[in-house]
Amino acid sequence: MTTVVLKTVCVLLCAVFISAQVMPMPDFNLEKMGGKWYLVCFASNAERFVTHLRADMKMATAEMVSDGSCFRMHHLAKKTEIPGRFVFDNELWGNTNDMRVVDAKFDEYAIVHTIKIKGGKSEILNKLHSKTRTRKIADDLKEKFKQFSLDTGILEDNIAILPMNGECSDDTVSPKLKKI
Repeated sequence: MTTVVLKTVCVLLCAVFISAQVMPMPDFNLEKMGGKWYLVCFASNAERFVTHLRADMKMATAEMVSDGSCFRMHHLAKKTEIPGRFVFDNELWGNTNDMRVVDAKFDEYAIVHTIKIKGGKSEILNKLHSKTRTRKIADDLKEKFKQFSLDTGILEDNIAILPMNGECSDDTVSPKLKKI
């Protein structure tokens, strides 16, 4: 039992250390990052993702879909002195977020790495966004995202390619979460 606990602590500390070393891409361009993006892959070491959310998640744009209903999440991220690095607080989840755009071809894809901190505990969230709404993601891009996620301490079972989903309209947005 003690060995398992120690191994778990070591893995978590290693993941936090690795994430602290993840830097934004060197030639980040905020203007080119603008526009509509589709969330096509998602990877996290967050317990709620592993135990509850993964099975219900679907491809999303600015709307996140879990269980078939739509809700909107809005975050006003603040630029930092480092281009491609942003910070924001998530009032819904009660955490602080350090977000970095680590790789992008602005007309094709963006890989975003976020460190979420709540109550002294950190979680890692990696997202692959695509400019096109398609089921077909290039194998080399999927592999790049998978390897990046593994390198940042996320287990392979916690890396998900999200299935397509319809667009959310104002009529399908959950009233409870519309206010976010």
